[in-house]
Amino acid sequence: MNEIKTVGIAGSGTMGAGIAIVAARAGFRTVVYDTRAEALERARSQTEGFFAKSVERKKLTREQVEAIMAGLVGTTDATALARCDIVIEAVFEDLAVKHELLGRLDSICPPHAIFASNTSTLSIAEIAAGSGREDRCVGMHFCLPAQLMKLVEMSPGIKTSEQTFRAAWEFCKAIGQTPVKTKDSPGFILNYFLVPFNNDAIRLVEAGVAAPADIDRAVKAGLGYPMGPLELLDLVGLDTHLRVAEALYASTHDPRAAVPALVKRMIAAGHLGRKTGQGFYSYTGTAMFGG
Repeated sequence: MNEIKTVGIAGSGTMGAGIAIVAARAGFRTVVYDTRAEALERARSQTEGFFAKSVERKKLTREQVEAIMAGLVGTTDATALARCDIVIEAVFEDLAVKHELLGRLDSICPPHAIFASNTSTLSIAEIAAGSGREDRCVGMHFCLPAQLMKLVEMSPGIKTSEQTFRAAWEFCKAIGQTPVKTKDSPGFILNYFLVPFNNDAIRLVEAGVAAPADIDRAVKAGLGYPMGPLELLDLVGLDTHLRVAEALYASTHDPRAAVPALVKRMIAAGHLGRKTGQGFYSYTGTAMFGG
């Protein structure tokens, strides 16, 4: 298997943009593909804002940021991924959507290229089954926000080759992340705990037990979490949480994974979190988290 030099990211939402930052920051040429030009433009603007903060905080120099941005390109043309050694998909938690994407990329990308999925709840084996290269598919679940969080859950599918898993593992370390190996099971490690926990926090709001700010303050002060569950949900997006929770519930039938009704009401009202300016909290601007 060839050395990984060029990285492709499929999807330029919050997660995809964060993963792109991680790869480009580590010195890899990074190509971000999305079908929507406006999504790429928004991601580029947010990325520039993120790195501007990095310069302000003296974590990077302007020259370093210029070099990083020069190696980070966005495109609406899937054939631009033809020279990638690994493609990380960060699209909707929908098996059919992932199969359509990976099936198309299988005819575009070189035979040695690894397909990695950032899924947090779906089966890697099931995703790989629609990829055309089951032995070269692996799960790489980055934590949000990817540009700040180091952990990546690495999950092999039934047919993932040892060579593929090892190459993806070494790539993960090369971009400065901390990989942990997990079995291909619903929710892996983090979402197995986190989705039910976040739903419980939503139910407290729904029942009027406490305001979002007080729940978050209690969790941070009492449990030592850096971010409260409702702050995190606003960062993730309520629409994304709905898809993740529904996928986990379909796999486990755990009542705590079932989405509270409040989530669907908020989505109907357009209160998705940071990206729409309103969720459990109100926001001014849609800057990327961190810096």
